Amino acid sequence: MKKVLYKMPESLTGKEFTYCPGCHHGIIHRLVAEVIDELGIREKTLVVSPIGCSVFAYQFFNMDGTIAPHGRAPAVATGMKRARPDLYVFTYQGDGDLAAIGTAEIMHAANRGEKITTIFVNNAIYGMTGGQMAPTTLLGMKSTTTPYGRKAENDGYPMHMCEFLKEARGVAYLARTKVNTPQDVEKTKKAIKKAFLAQVKGIGFGMVEVLSTCPTNWGIDPVSANKWLEENMIPEYPLGVFVDKVGDEK
Repeated sequence: MKKVLYKMPESLTGKEFTYCPGCHHGIIHRLVAEVIDELGIREKTLVVSPIGCSVFAYQFFNMDGTIAPHGRAPAVATGMKRARPDLYVFTYQGDGDLAAIGTAEIMHAANRGEKITTIFVNNAIYGMTGGQMAPTTLLGMKSTTTPYGRKAENDGYPMHMCEFLKEARGVAYLARTKVNTPQDVEKTKKAIKKAFLAQVKGIGFGMVEVLSTCPTNWGIDPVSANKWLEENMIPEYPLGVFVDKVGDEK
């Protein structure tokens, strides 16, 4: 008798991902889908896609959803959740979307304790639009708009969104993770599950920031990109759980 050990999550459509080779979006998509399946909430979940590399996320997730104007995903998700509090709503956003034009939206949604979930993918650069400097770009890091490297005196310092948001009293769960090793994939899945549980339990706002690679705009191969993330992004963006009011995962 055959036993199924691994299969595609029902919360994914099966459509081939359109992300660049070596990008971590596909891994993160699967983890989100697995969590939604395990919680048994797929038919009651809505996804809000941003403007950015994941603009077509609604094609990959097997559930209803919409696209929000650039940076406004938390505002759109807030409206959806307040109109249908019986449903579960999550935003899937990049650093250019969430930490630049969408800074006000994410800060106020977190501060109000909106019962939504945010998956925040931080690859330290604008991906879809051509590799420009993002708020999360590291000092000294080259981009199409900082060809000599980011300089604090001209461009300011990298934005640490978890550190900012942890002060908001409406936050129920907040963590920063990565997915470049199998162990990290498991840790990230647990964090994503807790972020959703913050909503399922009606506690408040939940967000997981996932450090990701962008080999295309970093100008290096995928293997080197994983190493670059470890050596450069981790010192700037320490991993960890910043807020946890969820408690037991059950």
